[in-house]
Formats: sequence, structure tokens, C-alpha cells
Amino acid sequence: MNRSPLRLLYVSHSFPLPGDPLSNVGGMQRVATGLYDALAARPDVELHRMVLETAWEDTGLRMPPFMAGLLRGIPRVVERERIQAVLFSSMVTASLALPLRRRVAAAGARLAAIPVGRDVTLPVAPYQWLVPRILRSLDRVFPISRATARECLARGAAQGSTHVVPCGVDTEAFTLPADRAAARASLLRAIGAEDLPGDALLLASVGRHQERKGFQWFAAEVMPRLPEKVVYLVGGDGPMTPSIRRAVEEHGLQARVKLLGQVSEEVLGMLYRGADLFVMPNIPVPGDIEGFGVVMLEAGLCGLPVIAADLEGISDVVREGVSGHLVRSRDAAAFADVILRYHADRGALARHAESASRHVAHTFSWNAVAGRYLDLLRPGTGEVPVSVRGLPVP
Repeated sequence: MNRSPLRLLYVSHSFPLPGDPLSNVGGMQRVATGLYDALAARPDVELHRMVLETAWEDTGLRMPPFMAGLLRGIPRVVERERIQAVLFSSMVTASLALPLRRRVAAAGARLAAIPVGRDVTLPVAPYQWLVPRILRSLDRVFPISRATARECLARGAAQGSTHVVPCGVDTEAFTLPADRAAARASLLRAIGAEDLPGDALLLASVGRHQERKGFQWFAAEVMPRLPEKVVYLVGGDGPMTPSIRRAVEEHGLQARVKLLGQVSEEVLGMLYRGADLFVMPNIPVPGDIEGFGVVMLEAGLCGLPVIAADLEGISDVVREGVSGHLVRSRDAAAFADVILRYHADRGALARHAESASRHVAHTFSWNAVAGRYLDLLRPGTGEVPVSVRGLPVP
């Protein structure tokens, strides 16, 4: 049955500056821009947007006038364009649901938001007072994982209007390398590490250097357990970078742990295609959960099996033995054991590279994810139980 396009207004404060993707990077940013691009490519949506394009360090300064503009502008766009649904890309902009709900509802539009993780759990008392009120003002709540859904439900989100929709990944931007040996050589040239042993096992992690990412813990607790020819490449930067450097120095790991800093999209692709395993060693931090982990999808598409902490939203991403392995958080021996198995059996890397890429492409393409959002936002969509890929939220 042919349906008319859904008239959708997309609202986000997480877009980088035009032509400068590194100006604003992180999981929330990749979700916001990836979903927008996927929606824009679909014929079954008439897409409008109100977004803040800004460098990460300028976001705080630019947010007040942006939010004030949204407060005035959203009702006008909804009424002028006959918008049927307003989708906020995080709980930050979704706070406007409180003052806007009546006017937007009167115009016949639904309000929806995508809680990511920390935008729900941020341990600041006034904000935690506000979060339940935001959730109750929304017609649809789309947490990106079961872990984020549990946090939303605990704060008053309605069971019937909460739907877990996972993050997606660009299946054209991230692909298996035609020749992994050549990809490895390109990577080592790009990061100035041509002197690494030819048979070194290359581990990779990417992300903002926050405590919950566990990079410092992994360098201090796991790397000393591994052979000399296991090398850890860490992309990104952030508040924990000095702590990671100290751990590297204290354990004499300067030759085996390489901090790459903020990497370009080109070097990021080289890292995914030239490394051997992707590591997501998260540790629990009160008030700061890992909502999902988009980088695991990107790495998986490029054929990197993932070794990850079985924690929070990460647990929704990794399929055991297919796209990688889940390990108990902070279990250094377990992380080391899985890595050592691959170190001893390089053939397993090739086998799991194919299965990881197939699984991610089949399960997490942005086009499929965008379609799920549209289905749930269309007028007439009723309330259904919370689920993610058919699994009930514990």
C-alpha cells in the first residue's frame, strides 16, 4: 500500500560545522547526523530540520540562543509545514517538549526524542528533576538500547510509548578492505608506525577519552598481560588522556600503546581496515552509561571482531561469536584470554572478519533503522511493548 510521506521536523544540537566533521565528534553526534542523512535519503518522508552546527567547544555558548530560537520557531514550522512529528535527537533539545507540548499537539503533531544515555542519567539534581517531566511530555521515546530504556522507564517514561531503536551505521562509508595487508601498511604509514613488527597483533579503540570508556584501565591492567607483539592503538582525546599517558609510562608500554589523538575520517577508516581487533573495555561509572557504541558497528563493517565489556548498551551491539565477544567488565584476565586466542590463531581473524561485517550490515544499516523510526512516528501507530530486535527489555 502506498502511503504519503511523513512530514517530519528533525531537531538536533549535535551537528558539526559544515565541511569539518572533526569539529564536533562523539556517539551522540554520529547518531544525530547518521540518522538525519538516512532519513533524507528516503522517499517516504518529507524532511525538515532545525539544527545547530557548531564546534564542540562552542556548544555551551551557542545553545541558549539556539534553544530560544527553537522555542519560537518549532511551532511556526509545525503549523506552516503541517508537520506530523517532531523528532529531537537527544534529551537536551527534547526539554522543549515541556513548554511546546500543547501547541504542537493542537497542530496535530507528535513529539518524540532519542535518549542516548548520559543525557538521561547525568547526575545533576536539577536535571534529574527535569528528566521525568520531559519523558512524560513526549508521545514517543526512542532509547537507543535496552540499558537506556531501563533508565528512561525508571524515570517515568510510559511503557507503551517507549520503543528501543538501535543506532545505525553507514554501510557504504565502512566496508571490508580488499586487501587487509595493504590496508595495514597504509595505516602504519599514516600513524608513523612502520617500525612495528610485521606479525604484531593490532588492537584498536576509538572514542572520547572519558572514564567510562576504560582506555586507561585497559592500558594498565590488560596490556601488561599480553605479549610484546600485541600493540594497542587508541584514537580520540579527552579528559582522561593524561591518565592514559601516565598508565602507559608507569607500565613501560610506550612502544606498545600508541595514542593517536583526534583522527580524521580518512585515518579512522584506515584504523578500522588495518587493525586486527576492536576493543571496547568500558567500566561502570555512576551516572554515565554507555548508551550504545556506534564505533563497534563501524569497526565491525570493516571486518574487525569486537572484544567488549558486557555492560549497558554495549550488550545490544555484539553478537557472541559472530561479531565479537562480550567479556565481564573489569575482568582483565578474560579480556587477555580472548585476545591471546586470536594472537595464536590468525586464521580466526579472517573468519570472524567476514561474519562480523555481514552481521552488522544485516542488522544495523541506517536505512532499516530510519524506516523503524518512520513506522513508529506515523499517525495511527498504537502503543506496543518495549522491545529491541524482538527481545523484551529486562
